[in-house]
Amino acid sequence: MSIVSRNPSTGEIIKQFESYSDEFVDGLISNSYFSYKELKKFSINRRTKCMMAVANILNEESEKLGKILTQEMGKTHKSAIAEIKKSALGAEHYAVTAKDYMADEIIKTNALKSYRSYQPLGPILAVMPWNYPVWQVIRFAAPAIMAGNTVLLKHASNVTQCALYLEDIFKRAGFHDGVFQTLIISNSKVERVLRNENVRAATLTGSEIAGSSVAAICGQEIKPTVLELGGSDAFIVMPSADLEKSAAVGTIARTQNNGQSCIAAKRFIVHAEIYEAFKEKLIKNFNSLKIGDPMNSETDIGPLVNPSSLKEVLDQVKDALDCGAQLLCGCKAIEGPGCFLQPGIIEKIPMSARIYREEIFAPIAGLYKVKSIQEAIELANDSPFGLGSSVWTADLDEQKQAINDIEAGATFINAMTSSDPRLPFGGVKRSGYGRELAAEGLRAFCNIKTVSISE
Repeated sequence: MSIVSRNPSTGEIIKQFESYSDEFVDGLISNSYFSYKELKKFSINRRTKCMMAVANILNEESEKLGKILTQEMGKTHKSAIAEIKKSALGAEHYAVTAKDYMADEIIKTNALKSYRSYQPLGPILAVMPWNYPVWQVIRFAAPAIMAGNTVLLKHASNVTQCALYLEDIFKRAGFHDGVFQTLIISNSKVERVLRNENVRAATLTGSEIAGSSVAAICGQEIKPTVLELGGSDAFIVMPSADLEKSAAVGTIARTQNNGQSCIAAKRFIVHAEIYEAFKEKLIKNFNSLKIGDPMNSETDIGPLVNPSSLKEVLDQVKDALDCGAQLLCGCKAIEGPGCFLQPGIIEKIPMSARIYREEIFAPIAGLYKVKSIQEAIELANDSPFGLGSSVWTADLDEQKQAINDIEAGATFINAMTSSDPRLPFGGVKRSGYGRELAAEGLRAFCNIKTVSISE
């Protein structure tokens, strides 16, 4: 079976790859297990040296790798470089902090000595998405490998060049061949990998359907999982907020990465007192965005990832308008080659509309009017998702209420939702479970062993 890498700006095929055979994949898994046994023997200092080399290569080759990202999934070249630089910081973070994150924790008991020890599990399958093809991988692989695990990457098929490039980086950084390996396989072959006894755990970033499938299989196999799934993040704006700043940041929060981000601000929930003023600023900002060639440094918005994604978004928009929602700007496909869409805003969205409940993976904002912080929080929580949230208010009581009552894995006050290697990342409800990044991200795939010594 051929796996195709296609440029979403032009529709042209960049490269094709042949899927690995079952026998070849079995060999890679065996190699991963053997390498895990070897990696366990590495001192933490040796792992640190190799991971710092990963960070250095990412920085040095950000322009080259960034071009591949742009060609394969359509993000602007400047945002591709920014993603790779952030990935380098993530690798560096775990190179520096892993020793502390994994340190034995002494616990006083009746024993002579007792402590909590963090030990690796073995080979881990990572099923990763196309929207952040480097950052999503590094934020899992760096802590997993620093903990002593090995990585089998099943990347999204349309970013296979990125996957192979990352594999090569880890090899050049000094890790032996089996520590980080890419599996060029179709989605239908993932179950076979998960059921291999040498694969000890799995992580997935992607759709609810994919996450549910992986979780079900791993549940049968009694293997731990971490799932980071979809999001329909609320962006709440209250009267005390800085409207100019909140509208400017909100524009970025909705349209970054061509609107294809799980933690993008998707539902703008605005107090009635400032609703019209905020709406006016947001429309002005959206209309000023430059759409076009993602390799151009002045471009703000590139194409959606593929024609099926564009069609799905247009169907969601049509459904909303048919249900009575009102179009404020944009939301139309741009004629010509590629999968380009005008960024847009919709208001007066009824509960019957698909986008009231579904994630919309494009630079399209839904605008909602509320009369209080309590109503804003209730609307924010009226979603099957619970990934991130952003709340704009200078009122300390409103801040506290939002932090305590919004059902999400993160709440950012007067800032857009983002991921940071120093902070845990993940969601609740149908946005998944488990945490990436920070100490939690490293320990997620560790055997947290109790050690008790009495004599």
